[in-house]
Amino acid sequence: MNKSDALVFFGITGDLANKKVIPSLYTMVRRGRLDVPVVGVAKAGWGLDQLKERVRQSVEHAGNGTYDQAALDKLLSLLRYVDGDYADTATYDSVSKELGAAQAATFYLAIPPSLFGVVVKGLGDAGCAGGARVVVEKPFGRDLPSAQELNEVLHTVFAESQIFRIDHYLGKEETQNILYMRFANSLLEPIWNRTHVASIEITMSEDFGVEGRGTFYDAVGCLRDVIENHLFQLVALLAMDPPVDGSAEAQRDEKGKVFKAMRSLRSGDMVRGQYEGYRDEKGVAPDSDTETFCALKLWVDSWRWAGVPWYLRAGKNLAVHATEVVIELKPPPHKVFAGDTEPSMTNYVRFQLNPRVTIAIGVRVKVPGEGFTGEHRELVLHDDHPEEMGPYERLLGDAMEGDSALFARVDSVEAAWRVVDPVLADHDPAIAYAVGSCGPPQADDLIAVDGGWHQLVAEQADG
Repeated sequence: MNKSDALVFFGITGDLANKKVIPSLYTMVRRGRLDVPVVGVAKAGWGLDQLKERVRQSVEHAGNGTYDQAALDKLLSLLRYVDGDYADTATYDSVSKELGAAQAATFYLAIPPSLFGVVVKGLGDAGCAGGARVVVEKPFGRDLPSAQELNEVLHTVFAESQIFRIDHYLGKEETQNILYMRFANSLLEPIWNRTHVASIEITMSEDFGVEGRGTFYDAVGCLRDVIENHLFQLVALLAMDPPVDGSAEAQRDEKGKVFKAMRSLRSGDMVRGQYEGYRDEKGVAPDSDTETFCALKLWVDSWRWAGVPWYLRAGKNLAVHATEVVIELKPPPHKVFAGDTEPSMTNYVRFQLNPRVTIAIGVRVKVPGEGFTGEHRELVLHDDHPEEMGPYERLLGDAMEGDSALFARVDSVEAAWRVVDPVLADHDPAIAYAVGSCGPPQADDLIAVDGGWHQLVAEQADG
């Protein structure tokens, strides 16, 4: 697949563009990764000068007033703008005119999924899709039928090889580090299976609420917003078998097998919660049952992971802001030191993804003295890189290069929805929990048989 010779950005005046994507485009220019026309498309009543001013403000805000003037000037020189209705054929005629001789444009749709069909049809009718690729933002549907319908719409114009389903979580350096850590070292692979692993926990804890996004969030909820995509992607990285090579399709093949091996959820596998005061948020229904916290017990019925429980939890307005994975190992098969008390923790491997990138191994060590008694210690590696690529910089750059390794494939998307579909409607009511807590205490019952959740501690980065 040829490198893209233009980027067309539908929804360039939106909030996502302002906060995340425009600063990433600036960084791509600064690193020499973007030097083709950027055509913004929106229905905002703007002109090119207004778009340039928004880009200036976005870059300045992202850098706290500090930025490379030459890189910003270069980005501004690449900008084009089309203001028009997505349902109007004239809009796509204008886009085609701005593209000029470009033959391999990347169309990035940072717009509501309800508009995907309109835009995709418009691009097809205008003859813009031939050598192009399309990047679509999550959510990829809201259940299995809608995901299948969305994929059918995309496939009316674009082949699967031209479709890049973007999940910014896969673009994070710390997420990719899990995959690299597993398969670039021989240290973990011999014990990375049901013989040695007792359980696996994945936690995404946020210490803030919906932050003015009540209308969006109330229609989606925690299960759809982060667990079905972000946390399931982490499960795939942790559970997948080694790919046969480093190609995109080899990696996506192994991830797809994990999603297909996931057991469909039942109502008893899940606990839903809602933070106190959520119903007072702007845009939230006064009788809303939308969950802002979700914990579940998941099974991956593969040869490697049969019988190993996976515990996932995510929520808003919790006590700690952190995302981490804990792989709990089984205890030694025989107690050698009679004087030692039963350890409160066995060995484990811990990956913290934010707020600090941390890899830790939990071990038992001897307490100084005559007897053989022990205590728990962690061997910790912090791996902070201030100049690392941001997720949108990496993913948009990869899409323009034609590298699909970090993007979701159609079979994985639909397999993931199959897992959660049974509990999207068949579930218990959301349980109220206090702001600043660890969520509803009923979530502890899911994991009680395996010793409870690991205590989550946010390690602050230096500086």
